[in-house]
Amino acid sequence: MAASAHILEAYKVLDFTQYIAGPTASRMMAEMGAEVIKVEIAPDGDRTRELPYLKNGRSGYYVQQNRGKLGICLDIKRPEALAILRDLVAKVDVVVENFAPGVIGRMGFDYPTVAALNPRVVMCSISTFGQKGPLAHLPGYDFIAQAYSGITSMIGEPGGQPYFPMAALGDVSTGVHAALAIVSALLHRERTGRGQYIDIALLDAYFNCHHTAVQMYSLSGGQIKLTRAGKHLSYGSPCSIFRGHDHYIVIIGGVEHQWRQLCAAMDRRDLSEDPRFRTNADRVRNNDVLFDIIQGWLLSLPSDDAIMARLNEYRVPSAPVLSIEEAINHRHMRERGTVARAHDRILGDLELPGFPLKFSEFSENSDLEAPLLGEHNADILRRYLGYDAERIAGLERTGVLVSRSI
Repeated sequence: MAASAHILEAYKVLDFTQYIAGPTASRMMAEMGAEVIKVEIAPDGDRTRELPYLKNGRSGYYVQQNRGKLGICLDIKRPEALAILRDLVAKVDVVVENFAPGVIGRMGFDYPTVAALNPRVVMCSISTFGQKGPLAHLPGYDFIAQAYSGITSMIGEPGGQPYFPMAALGDVSTGVHAALAIVSALLHRERTGRGQYIDIALLDAYFNCHHTAVQMYSLSGGQIKLTRAGKHLSYGSPCSIFRGHDHYIVIIGGVEHQWRQLCAAMDRRDLSEDPRFRTNADRVRNNDVLFDIIQGWLLSLPSDDAIMARLNEYRVPSAPVLSIEEAINHRHMRERGTVARAHDRILGDLELPGFPLKFSEFSENSDLEAPLLGEHNADILRRYLGYDAERIAGLERTGVLVSRSI
């Protein structure tokens, strides 16, 4: 259950989401103190319960995305289950779902129906392409939206095949966008008394990540078409991934004062006055030559620690490319809570990404657990809808409510 005191305390969320994007939005709300009721569809619930890493039948994937939530599992083919959900809609502040467009409506919970049950409700739908548009009907996931957005075309070696990033950048970003929209709509409701409907698309969130490619293409009349640039940033120099002794090292020095700082760190102040490298545009044109100069200097130092000490001394933006293991165990990540030590009753102790929002008035929630399948069936029906034990037991016997200890 969510912590009893945090910034969203007393807000209630009915959560029809699974996989990552939707659960990210509702997880962030749970971590901020909202009471989130995760609705899982019998018999198996959220499909991520089957995804690795599995330990004692319990999925770390599922646990990461659903900590702090209450769990109810129902057979939605049964009219009794749909009646329960309709009654719960009337009791909550937020309804969030990430089915394919049209599915929630066929279940009987499109926004007009939900708003009729609860005029103050904020409803958020999360999908790959949005609820409207020529692509809206198509199935999709993170990497599908990424491909359509032009982001995938930017990843890889020049002239080579594009690559996937090994992280759910779009799903998580979309979930954060959705959470922002939801809490903004709640603020609007506090001011006006009116709920509203929110349509969030992975494609929109991904396209919003373009910080240079779109405006450069537009303003150049289509002359500038950014694409894969491999280890270099195509419009800034030096902005590359270099080879150290034990790690690759990222150095960003395209901004003029940082370029001069890098020159000073290398004891090569003459480079800042070299006509080949005087401006960023000059350096971009001569990037291959400049790359070799910097690469040679890096390898002239005795170790990666010596490289980083020198770059940090001169405040050159730089970083070693850490492995997952190194990032998990990095002192900064540990002390800041970027890496969180969590406990699950089945998985035991595990490390997860920590909650990224830091509030001065509220401490972080570190004791949140993900629900077992249908774990809070009875608690939710009793507290929200006033069902007695006999009625709940009857729903369990007839299979309307489902539970399992995973």
